[in-house]
Amino acid sequence: LGELILNIELEYDESFDDDLCGTCTACIDSCPTSALTDYQLDSRKCISYLTIEHKGPIDLNLRSKIGNRIYGCDDCLAVCPWNKFAKSATELKYNSKSHLNLQPLQKLATLTDAEFRKKFSGSPIKRIGRDRFIRNVLIAIGNSDNKSLSKDALDNLKDESPLVRGAAIWALKKLLNNKEISKIKQKYIINEKDRSVINEWENNIS
Repeated sequence: LGELILNIELEYDESFDDDLCGTCTACIDSCPTSALTDYQLDSRKCISYLTIEHKGPIDLNLRSKIGNRIYGCDDCLAVCPWNKFAKSATELKYNSKSHLNLQPLQKLATLTDAEFRKKFSGSPIKRIGRDRFIRNVLIAIGNSDNKSLSKDALDNLKDESPLVRGAAIWALKKLLNNKEISKIKQKYIINEKDRSVINEWENNIS
């Protein structure tokens, strides 16, 4: 998005009042977090906003609804009937990079900053930074119901980023039982100084 500041007055375009949606509510019905209502989007709930633009911990009540999405969503665009008229972009940079498709979560969860920058060089993913990306991966791990991935979440409890450590705690709580979590908590919380991470240990999750 951009903005121009001019010293001349321009003619305004005519407003567009036609309702092209009719009774269709496909986008509203498809939104995992109910971020869409009639012609309005609550960006605080939008998965594309949460996984790309939002810098801090993601709202506790929304994490389970994110599922395995680690960069954006666009479910609303995928179901919109008007998009059947969309044309493929001719810009080569928009083409999918095969080496970025269907990456195992455990490999993504272990990326260092240098590895992240190298892997996503030339990709829009790079701009969100390694810490936000790993946060998103850990949420996907927590939503996976795959207990074998708990090791990758556990390894991130020692990460330098409080954002990553907090997401790792949530993922572990989703995958392990209370007894296992209690044992891990006793080991790690004693040396934790960051208030947001301590709050993750204390939070109850559904």
